[in-house]
Amino acid sequence: MSELTTTDAAELGRLLTAGEVSAVDVTQAYLDRIEAEDGAIGAYLHVDAEAALRSAEQVDAARADGGALGPLAGIPLALKDVVVTEGVPTTSGSKILEGWRPPYDATLAARLKTAGTVLLGKTNMDEFAMGSSTENSAYQVTRNPWDHDRIPGGSSGGSSAAVAGALAPWAIGTDTGGSIRQPAAVTGLVGHKPTYGSVSRYGLIAFSSSLDQAGPMARTVLDAALLHEAIAGHDPLDSTSIAAPVPVLAESARRGAEGDLAGLRVGVVTELGGDGHTDGYEAGVLARFTETVALLESLGAEVRPVSCPAFDLALPAYYLIAPSEASSNLARFDGVRYGLRVGDDGNRDLDEVMALTREQGFGPEVKRRIILGTYALSSGYYDAYYGQAQKVRTLITRDFTTAFDGDDGHGVDVLVSPTSPTVAWPVGARVDDPIAMYAADLCTLPASLAGVPAISVPCGLSDGLPVGFQVMAPALADDRCYKVAAALEAAQDAARGSRFLDQLPVRSAA
Repeated sequence: MSELTTTDAAELGRLLTAGEVSAVDVTQAYLDRIEAEDGAIGAYLHVDAEAALRSAEQVDAARADGGALGPLAGIPLALKDVVVTEGVPTTSGSKILEGWRPPYDATLAARLKTAGTVLLGKTNMDEFAMGSSTENSAYQVTRNPWDHDRIPGGSSGGSSAAVAGALAPWAIGTDTGGSIRQPAAVTGLVGHKPTYGSVSRYGLIAFSSSLDQAGPMARTVLDAALLHEAIAGHDPLDSTSIAAPVPVLAESARRGAEGDLAGLRVGVVTELGGDGHTDGYEAGVLARFTETVALLESLGAEVRPVSCPAFDLALPAYYLIAPSEASSNLARFDGVRYGLRVGDDGNRDLDEVMALTREQGFGPEVKRRIILGTYALSSGYYDAYYGQAQKVRTLITRDFTTAFDGDDGHGVDVLVSPTSPTVAWPVGARVDDPIAMYAADLCTLPASLAGVPAISVPCGLSDGLPVGFQVMAPALADDRCYKVAAALEAAQDAARGSRFLDQLPVRSAA
């Protein structure tokens, strides 16, 4: 395996800027790695080697001409296939969009192009981002590079597998209920869900509009911060976009890596794996979490338990709100305007064509959630289901506010929990048990429903598989997440004498 494909993105940027390597060399190293290994992993749905190399050549030419290039120029990148990308097949993991080539770029895709990143390809995902294992893709199952018999998380499992498997230095995922953080946790990555509205949703194929957020998945906290900065910022094309300056995140990560958390107030969420709330949590996950909390204390943080009672209701609330919004958003896939069209033989009316297209184009999990959402929004049930779920959402948001502000004005700066109750489970183990699949998001759902930022950082192994540690902060305080995560990363790397992914049993490649 080329040394370049296990180099952090920040270091690749330094090497490229210094002229020690070329963008073509770096891109070719990753393309070679993809060709050698992705057949076994299944991270990518689409790779265009020629287009990637052309982009890399353009970066090298601009650098040779003395052009002003940013720190990301020439670094390869993988995009989750929910991100609309001009001229590049974009399917959202669904047969109903098979072969669709969008005529425009999502805002974050356009920003990454402007930054000079090189698109390696589009990564696999659970169909329309509905899933926790990337087994709901209409095209293929993605496998965890740590153990090919296990899942890589979901719905951004293609992105997590690409980065963990050294098939990309970093990637973009999306997070509706945990779809960046949970796959990052089970593949040993850093994954951050930004504050809702701080990264544009324009050009993301919508699942749940009040929850969807794009964010970075990377090998290190600094890499995640650099990628996050590149895609953040106000966008007038997104009505939910926050008119706030791009946050300063990389510097927060660098400060955090110095390891001083003196005075930081940390709240351990009782309801997320705490005393009396451990059902469904693996012993190894809880052990690594406890050890990491102790590490925070050793770095100077003040740690105390914090109760957030409404968090216990996050899962049922989410699985009413998200499917309800999905049932509305997915109505646009009708076999008329774009994508799959079935039964249009001149003998059927439009309703029949739409029904046949959706029957063949949508997978079983998507159909399940459309049915759930349509029922929850239906006349006579709206108040009892969707309306009540939104009230619970308000209570969850209030629990966050109380924790951060404190009844006495002395709240905590961040909240922490495990990222996922378990490590990666075997492929196929939960496909016939939706409730068990949904339970993978127990810890990540509250931050999604409240719209606050949250990051997952590796915190060790359980039975040889990665465990994630989640840090949550108030809205627009993403920098706190990065600072705490970087401090933990630096302390753990120093203790083990290597970066976390160096523990991965990487299979040989050319």
